[in-house]
Amino acid sequence: MRAIDPAALWAMLTTDAAGLVTAVVQDHVDGQVLMVGHMNADALAATLRSGRVTFWSRSRACLWEKGESSGHTLELRGLAVDCDRDALLVHAEARGPTCHTGARSCFFTPVLGASSPTVLDQVFAEICERRAGRGVTSATGKSYVRSLMDGGVPAIAAKLHEEAGELVEALSGDDHGHVAREAADLLFHALVGLAHREVELADVLAVLAARMGRSGLDEKAARPA
Repeated sequence: MRAIDPAALWAMLTTDAAGLVTAVVQDHVDGQVLMVGHMNADALAATLRSGRVTFWSRSRACLWEKGESSGHTLELRGLAVDCDRDALLVHAEARGPTCHTGARSCFFTPVLGASSPTVLDQVFAEICERRAGRGVTSATGKSYVRSLMDGGVPAIAAKLHEEAGELVEALSGDDHGHVAREAADLLFHALVGLAHREVELADVLAVLAARMGRSGLDEKAARPA
């Protein structure tokens, strides 16, 4: 992550009457909003310096590094400023549940039309957790995803070739369930490959979105050699 001058960044922000800006924390993998807090200049500087999201506690009137007592920190992965420059969007990697209730997100009470991450988002997030050595493993204590990643690109490529072949075979039959299962296997291993190379699912979806509404033949012809 490139270095940012905290003072220069703070100078471009517009604070409220208490000298604070709103900080919305979003999971850097699947985009789920985890929590909302407030920052002053010192909290922003501490966040950039340590790489762990730090807020200004209005109730205690002091700096508060998320997870300083629980260990459930928020590791800084990116920052964005809104159009009015009075709020920050903080992309973070959560080390454990974010909410004090033990929930992953503080926003777990739907009221009206609340959306949730797609299945692909959730699967990719779990794969990234395995990559980091966290999450559920088998009864043996081993992780299938981690074993693939330990084998590197050759191991992942071998599984992609295998699963693609099995999907091709399934397509020649009449069992729709079989096709769906083999397609799911191929998608899963493609996501493992993305995570291994640290390519975000959002980047792939952005490419697909950019291709929508265009002739596939025209789009392919326009690609760089």
